[in-house]
Amino acid sequence: MADGMRRGSGTLIARCVLAIGLTHALVFFLTIPPRLGPAASFALACLCAALVLLVLLSLIDHEVRLGSVAARMRELAASAMPTMGARSGSISAVEASAEEMADRVTVIERRLLHRHPVSGLPTREPLFAAIAASPSGLLGVIHLSDLERLQAFDESLAEHVLAALAERVVRMLGTGALVAQVDRARLAVWFGAETPADVASTKLQALGYALGEAVSFGQREVLPEIRVSHANMAEHGTTPAMLLARASVSRSRAADVSASVTDDPLIAAQQLYALEQDLRRAVARGELELAYQPLVDARAGAVCGAEALLRWRHPEQGLIPPTRFVPIMEAAGLADEIGLWAINAACREAGTWRRLGLGPLRVAVNISGHQLDRRDLIILIERTLARHSLSSDLLEIELTETVAAGDVDRITALFGQLRQLGVAIAIDDFGTGYSSFSTLRNLRFDKLKIDREFVTAVDRRRDSQAICRAILELGRGLGIRVLAEGVETAAEYSWLNAQGCRHFQGYYFARPLDPAAFRAFVRDEHHLSGLLAPISDPVSERLRA
Repeated sequence: MADGMRRGSGTLIARCVLAIGLTHALVFFLTIPPRLGPAASFALACLCAALVLLVLLSLIDHEVRLGSVAARMRELAASAMPTMGARSGSISAVEASAEEMADRVTVIERRLLHRHPVSGLPTREPLFAAIAASPSGLLGVIHLSDLERLQAFDESLAEHVLAALAERVVRMLGTGALVAQVDRARLAVWFGAETPADVASTKLQALGYALGEAVSFGQREVLPEIRVSHANMAEHGTTPAMLLARASVSRSRAADVSASVTDDPLIAAQQLYALEQDLRRAVARGELELAYQPLVDARAGAVCGAEALLRWRHPEQGLIPPTRFVPIMEAAGLADEIGLWAINAACREAGTWRRLGLGPLRVAVNISGHQLDRRDLIILIERTLARHSLSSDLLEIELTETVAAGDVDRITALFGQLRQLGVAIAIDDFGTGYSSFSTLRNLRFDKLKIDREFVTAVDRRRDSQAICRAILELGRGLGIRVLAEGVETAAEYSWLNAQGCRHFQGYYFARPLDPAAFRAFVRDEHHLSGLLAPISDPVSERLRA
């Protein structure tokens, strides 16, 4: 049919050219004075007119045939539709039917574009339309937290899990809510004005519980990680997009890390992102610094070292507390880079202490779990010590109890390398994590730090006294130094000192100091002696304070 139509088109063009040529000839003979005589010119003009008429009749016939073919094609297209109604047989009716079919195809294409190819759920466009058409309602967001990780190594399994979870949601909710897929790992549930907010919230909680059940795929089972959040249109809805944003961030990482100073989840997410971007450039811009809190040896009556504490001086927000930026640092994968910067800066300062003749002061640096994963950590520490001409016994690595109790085999090997290098190891916040006695015996720490939770008001609280006595006795039995951190009053210091505690750290002695202030504190032996003087009556001291 296509070849025939192309041949017909060629013939049509040739006939049109012939008709144009004959028409020009006819006009020539009718308008220009005759040279052949009136009779001959009239005869020639009649001949040209006859030929033009024949060509025009041929063109009309060709057009009729093309029209019949087009009509037949429309009839065939119309017959493919499930319902057409009565056909009138007229050209206008056929054209109307063809237009209807085209409209339906367009609608189907639009629906396909607004359906997720895996879950089959509507996408955000129908969701936004439903939200915009409702005066009130509650939007829930179901976060499939581990779906993207699963998709990275097993796409078919991830697609099966997504389809199964979407089917569960639709089956549980029925027709009482609109379920949509807003991106790869998030489903949205819209409860309109007909569903009370408390009922909708209860249903979302039930969904979160039910979706956590295992999804089977052949011989395999997947336990999905599900988080559910929501936002109320009456409280958060200005536009559908804004409502979705607020519902999505209400339980996101931004809220979980508690790094924001606002209760608004959307603003908190924006602030977190901006802070994270600034933190990524903080090292290069020279915005990070270390503060040094003195470590006091009460028996020697002197400062024996300092703990290096990370600080961030933001160019616009000023000094940002660690409780805000440390969780961001760890969540954003910056702990490795910033941690290495801290080790280098602390060793450089400790080298300065030695050159100034302040004595063999040890600097303690916190190490995160992310840094422990580096294969070259020992090499980097060794190079840093050499760069600043610092003896290895003047560096102490501090680990939290939770980190130390992680992969015991890996930590044991790392501790062995650190000990061979000559670096001391301390366990921070002892008593608040999950260390076992076998961990303490096998890992062989050099120092235990009693957490401030047990030090606060230890002179008055019998439970804290029992815990501190036990930790001190444990340290003596294992041959490990014990330091009490968070000492804030003379009474706390006196009670711990009376129980045999030798090493202290806390605001009672000094807050974290800048490098110059720390050096001055070390040199002021008279001031330290006054702090270390024994207090015979802690109760009277508290009354005087």
